[in-house]
Amino acid sequence: MKIAMVGSGYVGLVSGACFADFGHDVVCIDKDQSKIDRLHDGIMPIYEPGLDALVDRNVKAGRLSFTTHLAEGIRDASAIFIAVGTPSRRGDGHADLSFVHAVAREIGENLANDAVVVTKSTVPVGTGDKVELILAESGTPHRVSVVSNPEFLREGAAIGDFKRPDRIVIGAEDDFGRDVMRQVYRPLFLNESPILFTARRSAEIIKYAANAFLATKITFINEISDLCEKVGGDVQDVARGIGLDGRIGKKFLHAGPGYGGSCFPKDTLALLKTAEDYESPLRIVEAVSMVNESRKRAMGRKVVEAMGGAEAARGKRVAMLGLTFKPNTDDMRDSPAIAIAQTLLDAGASVAAFDPEGMESARPLMPDVEMAGDPYAAINGADAVVIVTEWDAFRALDMDRVKTLAKVPVLVDLRNIYKPQEMREAGFHYVSVGRP
Repeated sequence: MKIAMVGSGYVGLVSGACFADFGHDVVCIDKDQSKIDRLHDGIMPIYEPGLDALVDRNVKAGRLSFTTHLAEGIRDASAIFIAVGTPSRRGDGHADLSFVHAVAREIGENLANDAVVVTKSTVPVGTGDKVELILAESGTPHRVSVVSNPEFLREGAAIGDFKRPDRIVIGAEDDFGRDVMRQVYRPLFLNESPILFTARRSAEIIKYAANAFLATKITFINEISDLCEKVGGDVQDVARGIGLDGRIGKKFLHAGPGYGGSCFPKDTLALLKTAEDYESPLRIVEAVSMVNESRKRAMGRKVVEAMGGAEAARGKRVAMLGLTFKPNTDDMRDSPAIAIAQTLLDAGASVAAFDPEGMESARPLMPDVEMAGDPYAAINGADAVVIVTEWDAFRALDMDRVKTLAKVPVLVDLRNIYKPQEMREAGFHYVSVGRP
């Protein structure tokens, strides 16, 4: 089967490479000539573990190719995936669908055969109806079915998530769309991956609802961690205790500085705007979004307090370890590190930071932060060290070296990767999240 993937960003490139690995003939299409040139040279536009090897293997096998020409790329394709960005629209927070609509128009104008057009991008409910209308207005004589197939890829684990998914959601309105999608996902169907067929609008809502629920779990345990600090409890024990309940589950119950990334902040906001448009308020999701945003700066204030308060922090140097919103990615979108660093700068401190993969992405977002060559260069002369992202590289730091390099042995662990007793015995003033 030939598959066209319009958009070669995170979702499009990972999905396209994985489909090619299943044996499909995949063309990834993107307007950005420089991105396509880099892909031809084997240079990935994003950091995702294993992606470069996966792309290289399938390019060499002749199953994966790249082009900037949509008409050429979609020719003879049975399934055409739309995997372009849907960022929050400036001013009102709605998902910006201009790229999706533009691609749908171009597909309609250039379609040369019957095909299924699949929205892989995260889009609000009703987007499939609009895409269907755009295709109809193009006057194409070919049979077209518009399908919703939301992605559930975690950055840093995307290839495994695609090949061993919890579920595959397909929202289709006719047998043609369902039959083609069965063939697209036939390799996973043979592996008994659960495939859920729904109405198109239900599929569109599933992605937003799933992300909002996971964001709620994160925000819930973060608020419980605040309570634990007040009453002397241990949030890690609390999380284990409630996570063992099969109705709740242990995933996404890790206290920290708040969620970020390309999905949760944008998708919760878009869901709230949709609910507002339909006069069906989502008060829980609204609270989750507000609490999460306030938490990021609260973590900056936590570092200030660990240094002795606002007056004491002025003129001090803080080492930030980790900048990306999570490990194993270079994604800085809505990372808590941005708000934490700004809070420290506003308090009059200077900030030196290190991240294994996110430095280039972080520089334009944090122009007043010094980017260090390694964690120990950031720590050298620091009055406080703060762990923001739980990269493996930070889980086994040479604490004797840290203590020697730092001006003051203050360690603020916003990911709870070290044990309080061990840090105290090592001579650190150790501050973590939700633990006594």
